Amino acid sequence: MRHGKKFNHLGRKKGHRRALLSNMAIELIKHKRIRTTLAKAKALRVYVEPLITKSKSNTTHSRRVVFSYLQNKDAVTELFGTVSAAVGDRPGGYTRVIRTGFRLSDGAEMALIELVDFNDVYSVAKTETKSRRRRTRRGGGAAKGAAAAVAAGEEE
Repeated sequence: MRHGKKFNHLGRKKGHRRALLSNMAIELIKHKRIRTTLAKAKALRVYVEPLITKSKSNTTHSRRVVFSYLQNKDAVTELFGTVSAAVGDRPGGYTRVIRTGFRLSDGAEMALIELVDFNDVYSVAKTETKSRRRRTRRGGGAAKGAAAAVAAGEEE
């Protein structure tokens, strides 16, 4: 039974799970995206997003709190430097989990977890879609243009 099970224990004891999530968070902050199993990616998202929120306020206390979770000076410096600058105006949702299929050896479902603001592919696609005109099924765009051309031709 799953009474009171609030999070995925990942089949590990508390110390091993804490070390696993800490190491994965350090690698995510350093490399901006990592490939892991889907369960670990979902657990990592819950672990790392409050740390990124904490990094928005660059105070000594918040640095010490984040360092108590990560235990890595380089990752804390990177988090409070480039990562917090990139996510400064974002209200949440700093990570994205993308399913990538199943692992060949044991069939585990794999996923790619990445920091949203460091993906160039989605940001370029977002700017292209804003410049396009909205199309409707009622023929508002092309039909009005043809009708305007006919009306202009009749007036001459």
